[in-house]
Amino acid sequence: MKHLSFEKQIQLLKLEYEHEKQEYEKATQIIGIGRKVKRGDCWYPISVGQGRYNSLDLFVVDITRTADFDIEHNFEYGRTVSFFTEDGSGQLHHLPFRAQVSYAEEDRMVVVLPNESTLAQLQGSGRLGVQLFFDETTYRLMFDALNKIMFAREGRMWELREIFHGSRPMAEPLKIPHIRLPWLNGHQEMAVNRVVACKDVAIVHGPPGTGKTTTLVEAVIEVLKREPQVIVCAQSNTAVDWISQRLTERDVSVLRIGNPSRVTDDMLACTYERRFESHPDYPTLWAIRRDMRQLYSTPRGRRGRDFHQKISRLRDRVDEIELRIRTTLFDQCRVIACTLAGAANPLLQGQHWHSLFIDEAAQAMEAACWIAIQKADRVILAGDHQQLPPTVKDPVAQREGLGTTLMEQIAANKPQCVTMLTMQYRMNEELMRFSSEWFYGGLLEAAPSVRHRSLIDELDSPLVWINTDERLAEGEGGEELDYRERFVGSNYGRINKAEAQLTLSTLQQYAARIGHRRIRDEHIDFGIISPYRAQVQYLRKIIHSSPELKDIRRAVTINTIDSFQGQERDVIIISLVRANDHGQIGFLSDLRRMNVAMTRARMKLIIIGNAQTLCRHKFYRELHARSTEA
Repeated sequence: MKHLSFEKQIQLLKLEYEHEKQEYEKATQIIGIGRKVKRGDCWYPISVGQGRYNSLDLFVVDITRTADFDIEHNFEYGRTVSFFTEDGSGQLHHLPFRAQVSYAEEDRMVVVLPNESTLAQLQGSGRLGVQLFFDETTYRLMFDALNKIMFAREGRMWELREIFHGSRPMAEPLKIPHIRLPWLNGHQEMAVNRVVACKDVAIVHGPPGTGKTTTLVEAVIEVLKREPQVIVCAQSNTAVDWISQRLTERDVSVLRIGNPSRVTDDMLACTYERRFESHPDYPTLWAIRRDMRQLYSTPRGRRGRDFHQKISRLRDRVDEIELRIRTTLFDQCRVIACTLAGAANPLLQGQHWHSLFIDEAAQAMEAACWIAIQKADRVILAGDHQQLPPTVKDPVAQREGLGTTLMEQIAANKPQCVTMLTMQYRMNEELMRFSSEWFYGGLLEAAPSVRHRSLIDELDSPLVWINTDERLAEGEGGEELDYRERFVGSNYGRINKAEAQLTLSTLQQYAARIGHRRIRDEHIDFGIISPYRAQVQYLRKIIHSSPELKDIRRAVTINTIDSFQGQERDVIIISLVRANDHGQIGFLSDLRRMNVAMTRARMKLIIIGNAQTLCRHKFYRELHARSTEA
């Protein structure tokens, strides 16, 4: 695999930056509020709570959405947002400041405001909305990282660059006694041993269901027997949350920099902010900060001659206590967990670790990885380059290789550092076989505990394709629908309402075969997946309103492929949407996404799609041939 020069990466990253910025500006100008809300990029209208200072002395306010509760949103920690009002004619008026999400729940989020005066602007603005704003911060961090690594001429960062991309050989691994971990399988145990012994880099390649996270957790625990602390990163907050949760379940002390995407008590307890305010010295610090704010609120004419001396003494005291609390929190934890961009958080300034773990490394741009690599002596990468790739929106940047990950390049340049996990514990063997042969050279093996399991009986085929050719369906109003896709905009993609109705009836029928009582008693769960957001939203609407599914609705999750990464369900139904006369399948030709969708199922996979359209592509033709057609 040819390495992109760092100059080339910077050039392509600039293209991506400009593309995304232009798309945001275009969307801001021409996309109405309703479409932004449906995309999950906007809440409108909202209510604004009371402002307060949080434990880190940042002025924050609660924002609650008051409509469209069923739409999954894209607000999360660290994202920049802007506020607007709408005058009734569709004209937006943007408030002249930006805010940052501190954390977000389903219908409520906390945002950091620039200062107290901005709260009055929010509270006096009438009917108010909030939307995601184009955020340059991560791009700036990636550009800085690429420039630093490109111009490095000595030091550990230069050595790692030459090992990863140049001709510099990897150092011989440490000679350590083999670590026996009988609760792991042979390849998992081998991966842990290689991680512990490597001096430069190790890669854990984990296909679906092979226990990649389990292996990574064991590797972290073994490394912590030899090192006082490690840093664990991932591209997304969700992935950081998952590895953090698994580590805390093993009684490893984790300090989460940033706030979790899923706001639970267990995850919040790991955050720097929550631990900061739980420190015994925090009440004293809070009182001093209050005194400082009171002094600043005193009119200038009444401040007195010693005002600046008082402020200076109080600020010195604040700095002293903050440093003591921060030092204590970092000294007490064994794992620092954050996103790749979060590794540049000021709290981590000047800190360095021997070992950096990057989970879901196959989803991260190389530039993002270097943000964190600057802080480490060696790197352990875990992921699967046959699943979701990094998101690259500019077609030229994508074509020229910006989406080629550091993990892929190291694996190609230094294959001896890769350990592939081959025993999978999720899928029925028949479900596993096609993915194994197409993506993994037939190397995967189903564990005995899952090999032949099924929900109903041995005659129930695990892999079914329901072909929509020449079918007709009845719409919500009784009208006749054909199984043709419709284009509903570049941000939503395609929709196929007839196929959605068929998906609903398929779910109802299969749930009835299993039995609703059994579904509840045995906690059987279902996943409905579609590549297109418009289809997902329509599926949610009709499935959530189905009286036949009312008592098992909580067992059904409906989402896009990207949102299902890392998850699994007993039954997966995939609505592929595409149905046209030209065999056009769009980004369904990115087979890695289809690999993710197919491999979420434990016991039953039902694919709903137009075989005439899809089977012009060899992948879908072979998949259709392997399936039982219904």
